Amino acid sequence: MELFNQPAHELKRMMDTGEISAFEIAKSVFKRIEMVEPKVEAYVTLTEGQAAAQAKEADAKIKKGEGRGSLFGIPLAIKDNMCTKGVLTTCSSGILKNFIPVYDGTVVRKVSDAGLIMTGKTNLDEFAMGSSTETSFFGTTRNPWDLETVPGGSSGGSAAAVAAGEAIMALGSDTGGSIRQPAALCGVVGLKPTYGLVSRYGLVAFASSLDQIGPITKDVTDCALLLQAIAGQDERDSTSVDINIPDYNKALVADVKGMKIGLLKEMMGEGIQDEVKTAIKNAVDVFSKMGAEIIEVSLPHAEYALSAYYLIAPAEASSNLARYDGVRYGHRTSEKVKDMIDMYMKTRAEGFGNEVKRRIMLGTYALSAGYYEAYYGQAQKIRTLIVQDFEKAFDKVDAILSPTSPTTAFKIGEKFENPLQMYLSDICTIPVNLAGLPGISIPCGLSDGLPIGLQIIGKPFDEMTVLRTAYAFEQAYGFKERPKLD
Repeated sequence: MELFNQPAHELKRMMDTGEISAFEIAKSVFKRIEMVEPKVEAYVTLTEGQAAAQAKEADAKIKKGEGRGSLFGIPLAIKDNMCTKGVLTTCSSGILKNFIPVYDGTVVRKVSDAGLIMTGKTNLDEFAMGSSTETSFFGTTRNPWDLETVPGGSSGGSAAAVAAGEAIMALGSDTGGSIRQPAALCGVVGLKPTYGLVSRYGLVAFASSLDQIGPITKDVTDCALLLQAIAGQDERDSTSVDINIPDYNKALVADVKGMKIGLLKEMMGEGIQDEVKTAIKNAVDVFSKMGAEIIEVSLPHAEYALSAYYLIAPAEASSNLARYDGVRYGHRTSEKVKDMIDMYMKTRAEGFGNEVKRRIMLGTYALSAGYYEAYYGQAQKIRTLIVQDFEKAFDKVDAILSPTSPTTAFKIGEKFENPLQMYLSDICTIPVNLAGLPGISIPCGLSDGLPIGLQIIGKPFDEMTVLRTAYAFEQAYGFKERPKLD
């Protein structure tokens, strides 16, 4: 039995019974990284020495009867847009290629306090802007299921690492689908929590009204355990919400009898791959056989979600990325400059990649005088209509189903030169971010050897129902396939 392939909850059980140690788990993961990382390229930075020391310290605490948390001693990968004290944090961008934070983000501190052991920082689309992990300054991450295909994005490194056994679990961030879409393409579980449930302090900002940190794991049980560790109000993040955090482990009940589950009409039509539609319909049948009532629901304004998102997110990115000026931290041009403005321009031209520049320009235009209300203002009105659409849908149902991604993993380079085609990869996930809702992706089948993801959407702060629905499906469907990299 390879330890790197086991879910965290099983490894914790084995540690509790004395069958294995935290050091043995970490050793297994790093041995796997050594074997497959040259093929997958999931990481930007590895922290093997630090992880080995932490694992030995964890074992010493366990021997003393300490360290009994549900994830104590488990290796974890962290997306490289979360600040880690003393460890390179690049956002996979040339402008931050040498940036080392002096503090930990709140979520990083929380997982450390819970006894999790960081294996390293994972690759992503530059500044989390992308759906394929092809825009990274450090190169493209590859999908472990087929090395010629993308792992999705922007949390492609985290999803690929978990799928390939290079991490037991991982943290990602989701602005328009960046946890769920790569989870779907890599055949793992990915949860975007309700906006405000998890602190964004220490997450390098892309679009502040949309960004949210969440877990990427091998199964739903691990997802609940990691969410438990990171959820909660944080006084350093004014958007985090002060609510009672339930015991998410209690949501893991394989029973949906009597539940009303919606099937999202707009996400089962044009633009969705036939094999994906078939897999989602099969998933609906599974829920029906378990005793759930299936009801078709509609988001009448969903067709405008993509357009609204690609005005709101770039506008916020334009504002957030203005701080990268070559003065305070990050890359600064080494070329001779005429004045400060010239220095700014050359620094940013050198430091940012094409996709980031494209979004900065889109956002700056949308916020400019004379265009603000016509573009950004209108997009925010569409956002409100989508929130209202979801509210009406949830008057009828407890949870909503849709595909996570309109297609399975596409070939590397296939959409890279066509931004509009790439943006369409997030058509199923973006409405959830605009409404700030929780959504999870779980595997629901294969097509030509590539995973298909089922998205389950819940009401605000109702992660319990999302996890229960996902767990019930997981137990009934029994997706056990893993990529073959050896």
